[in-house]
Amino acid sequence: MKITKDVENILKNYVYAYVDPRNKKIFYIGMGKGGRLLSHLTEKSEKEKVRRIAEIRSVGKEPQIILLRYGLTEIEASLVEAASIDLLGKMNLTNLKSGHHEKSFGRIDSEDLLSILMPKPVNVKHKALLITINKLYRSAMTKEELYEATRGIWVLGDDREEADYAMSVYQGVVREVYKIEKWHPAGTLKYNTRDSSGFKGSGRWEFEGGVATDIHDRYIGRSVGKSGQFPVRYVNIKKK
Repeated sequence: MKITKDVENILKNYVYAYVDPRNKKIFYIGMGKGGRLLSHLTEKSEKEKVRRIAEIRSVGKEPQIILLRYGLTEIEASLVEAASIDLLGKMNLTNLKSGHHEKSFGRIDSEDLLSILMPKPVNVKHKALLITINKLYRSAMTKEELYEATRGIWVLGDDREEADYAMSVYQGVVREVYKIEKWHPAGTLKYNTRDSSGFKGSGRWEFEGGVATDIHDRYIGRSVGKSGQFPVRYVNIKKK
């Protein structure tokens, strides 16, 4: 099947979903224009999405492709895609990345949102690294997911050894505080909830530790201000 130019003009930008005919569940959501929605049918890669399509074809079936919205601008399509992925949950899809829309936070618990919009400021008294995880954070993360998003994988100098704590920060608000026990070169530790491959020998660092139960209550949900260009800020540490 080939999409004609006349049809392209009608569809404009659109958001589409791939449905597994064996269980009627959506397993991939994407956005695009022209023939983008058909491109995955001939894609050659090791991605989970491609493997799922191969599994469906191995039993003599084809994935169903549905349009969620069409006739959109690119900005509108990005918003629909992001909302759709957030609604179903990336863990239930073969998408490698969550949808992105620059003017919204994405799916988030109401308490989380209010703590971000109306946070109380706090003055950090401890030697700490404030680690911004805006790109990895999502509401209702498990404790393991939050820890693994925070502990690596960062470009840091020898000053890191001076830090006693690492604070996980999203949109300027502290989500958790960890006691740093030991630093390791990137690629040393195992990650169960995120892909850390490709960083071994990169010169980056990751830490090993645990929740700082003695002090985290005084910082959780408090504002430490948003970071600038760099994701890691040093507090109460004299840089060498």
